[in-house]
Amino acid sequence: YRAPLGNTYWTILISYEEEDIYVALTHLRNRLILAFALLFIIISYYFYSIAKVRNVLREEAKRKAAERTIRESEERFKKLSELSYEGIVIHNNGIGMDTNDSFVQMVGYSREELIGCNVIELLVIPEFQEIIRKNLKEKSPAPYEVVIRRKNGSFFPAELVAREIKYKGEILRVAAMRNISDRKKQEKELLEAKERAEESDRLKSAFLANMSHEIRTPMNGILGFASLLKEPGLNGEEQKEYIRIIERSGTRMLNIINDIIDISKIESGMMEVSLSETNINDQVEFIYNFFKHEAEDKGLYISRKISLAPNNAIIITDREKLYAILSNLVKNAVKYTNEGLIELGYSQSSDVLEFFVKDTGIGIPKNRQAAIFERFIQADISNKMAQQGAGLGLSITKAYVEVLGGRIRVESETGKGSVFYFTLPYKTVPPGIVTNDSESFADSDSEHSGNLKILVAEDDDASALLISHLLKKFRREIIIAKTGIETVELCRDHPDLDLVLMDMQMPVMNGYEATRQIRVFNKNVIIIAQTAYAFSGDREKATGAGCNDYIVKPLTKKELLDLILKYFSN
Repeated sequence: YRAPLGNTYWTILISYEEEDIYVALTHLRNRLILAFALLFIIISYYFYSIAKVRNVLREEAKRKAAERTIRESEERFKKLSELSYEGIVIHNNGIGMDTNDSFVQMVGYSREELIGCNVIELLVIPEFQEIIRKNLKEKSPAPYEVVIRRKNGSFFPAELVAREIKYKGEILRVAAMRNISDRKKQEKELLEAKERAEESDRLKSAFLANMSHEIRTPMNGILGFASLLKEPGLNGEEQKEYIRIIERSGTRMLNIINDIIDISKIESGMMEVSLSETNINDQVEFIYNFFKHEAEDKGLYISRKISLAPNNAIIITDREKLYAILSNLVKNAVKYTNEGLIELGYSQSSDVLEFFVKDTGIGIPKNRQAAIFERFIQADISNKMAQQGAGLGLSITKAYVEVLGGRIRVESETGKGSVFYFTLPYKTVPPGIVTNDSESFADSDSEHSGNLKILVAEDDDASALLISHLLKKFRREIIIAKTGIETVELCRDHPDLDLVLMDMQMPVMNGYEATRQIRVFNKNVIIIAQTAYAFSGDREKATGAGCNDYIVKPLTKKELLDLILKYFSN
């Protein structure tokens, strides 16, 4: 049935359908939106969960990486500390946490004994513990020195340096320790060497000042009294007295020069030993007689003690050095004794001879008894003990005794005198061998006396004149040459020369070269080298150049004549 309204029914019908469709569509839309919203939430949560897991995993990876890095760092530190020569200890306010092997070896405790105990109180002696606590408090990075006590009770000096580190939330101290015993020893040795060098320099300066005095004093006597000899009106006694003073001054100067030469040989290692058969009884007797008059002039009584029979008193040693040793000791005894007695002698025990020189002189203080054998010590004495002399005699004596295989010592008390002892090996001469220490050619006759033609090669006029006078007994003719070239030419012009006295230090050409040139055309003439140097090796150098023999200036009449008669005694 259709309503009268025409299309209204259909319109209403359509409207209801559209509304239903709209509602249905709206419901569908809402459901879709809800579904999408839920899906979005689910997807978002899913991705959020994944991100969160990833973050957790990442943080865990970082933590594990950090732990691995720390572990590797600890292992590297451990390896480095174990390889270190320095001792390393980690502590917390002194309580040991860990150490390396070097530290353990230095202190003698095991690692287990050190960990957990107060290493400062255990190892550092009390005097230095406060230094460590101060450095801990001030966190000073500078190294400092302490003394460490080992487990066995011994001590050693150590240098410490410490740094703070953070470890597992704690502040720890890493201390590195170095044993500086060797460094301290070297520092001590350097300091002692410096002190010895300064002392040596001071003594040598004092020695040079003393030498100036010792040389100028006899020179003053020589030049002064030589000048007085030229004054008119002198009587014979005055002339003799002046000449005696000049001779004594010359002898004193020569002794000083000989001491300087001897000490130079000792210091340069050029001292030689010439072993020969020596009668020690004769040596003691000679020294006794030599100093007897000088001692008696001072009012001193001098005696000698000889222990061996003549046939047992011949030993093998350096005769000249033994003479020098005894002479130096007796000369000092006379010099430093104003009243009382002097005794010299020896005793024999098994294979050792012990010589002694005893006096009742001023004595030597205890603190100076070792020093008197040092070089230049006389120059350093500024009290009443100091007397004339270069201060080299006892040093030379000690060197001579030691090079002969002996030892020297002194026993002395101030004001009561001294006894010097020295030993020598008792090396005897096989029986049946006869020796003569005092053989001299000067007393023998020679068919060449007054019949020799002699060339004196000497550039110093005074020395040439002296030699001419000394050879007066031997000369038939004397020719003087002042240079090496002139000497060679005169030898060539006078092939009948018997003897050439050759000064080895001449101008233009020295004596060594002159001798070599002479030997080219004259093999037979006797050439005796004369030199003022007297160092070891000079004799060999002279004989190597072609000289027959060698003599040292200043020349003495006896030595020169003995040497000439050695070659012209038949």
